[in-house]
Amino acid sequence: MWNYHTMSKTNVCHTSDGCVSFMSDVLPSLDLDRKQGGFARALARRFDDTYFPSSYSPHMDWQPDWGLRARMGLTMFLLFGVYLFFIVALTTAFGGTASSLLLVALLFGSFSLIQFFYSDKLTLWSMGAEEVEYEEYPQLHASVDRLSQQADLPKPKVAVVDSKVPNAFATGRSPSNAVVAVTSGLMRTLDQEELDGVLAHELAHVKNRDVAVMTIASFLSTIAFLIVRFGGQTMIFTGGGRSQGGGKGAAGILVAILISLIVWIISYVLIRALSRYREFAADRGAAAITGNPGALASALMKISGEVDKVPDEDLREEAEMNAFFIIPLKSGIVGRLFSTHPSTERRIEQLRDLERETATA
Repeated sequence: MWNYHTMSKTNVCHTSDGCVSFMSDVLPSLDLDRKQGGFARALARRFDDTYFPSSYSPHMDWQPDWGLRARMGLTMFLLFGVYLFFIVALTTAFGGTASSLLLVALLFGSFSLIQFFYSDKLTLWSMGAEEVEYEEYPQLHASVDRLSQQADLPKPKVAVVDSKVPNAFATGRSPSNAVVAVTSGLMRTLDQEELDGVLAHELAHVKNRDVAVMTIASFLSTIAFLIVRFGGQTMIFTGGGRSQGGGKGAAGILVAILISLIVWIISYVLIRALSRYREFAADRGAAAITGNPGALASALMKISGEVDKVPDEDLREEAEMNAFFIIPLKSGIVGRLFSTHPSTERRIEQLRDLERETATA
């Protein structure tokens, strides 16, 4: 194989005939135009397409998931209702005047726009992910490029997180603004076909457009959580308003905390319900893109096993992104009960069923 990171020849072929075939068939057809990525990029693409046919599916059998679309539509409708309730309830809690309504609406509108248009940058920043160029990770870029073409998607940006936790996620409000990120631990854990399966899973999220819905849902949950957190701290530090000689202000804060807690619970339930189904949909999408559901099943087993070995402190640093990861970081009975993902066993079972269907087709 070629080492894409150094582009050095380690073991191109197992037989001399194979090497001759590579030298005579592949090298002459390389696009050496520097504007298109230069020799390394052209070589990586050409080698990938020639020597990894098992992960290449020229006729992707992509079927729209109407179950997912219906759930996303229902989630958005319910979130809109919760959003309006949140604004009106908070306005009422703080006096119910026109000025308070305008202030709350402006704050929510501003935060919503920032979250929607800069969600990819905020997510990457929160995870410590850095966008990488083709020259830095040519094999990773070549795989994303090839799989994006198979999924009929514009190539997303590629990012890497320097983390021992093997995981991946996609972010961005639309396919044209998407970013696919993987951890360094993931690239060390999986082989090429398994990594393709994981990348295809993330691209399926992008193609299904469920990332935008999750972004909106998580925004509402985050705002509610912040009000609960800082509202509670305000109550503690001010002594519940007693130090100011009145309880009206404290009562308003307390009502806002209770309302926010209700909204947080509702939005969390919506996120949990949608996220579990969308993981199944993305697994099916990955199988359609690669034509190799077994590779993703193998990857899930490896990732799940490696996550259990990671120290708890490393997992806690990234637990807030659970809904966006390919594998959740929590475990145990409580973790499974409140998990945003279906169990790994159920996902693997679905992929094995798809593998058997593919074999008999």
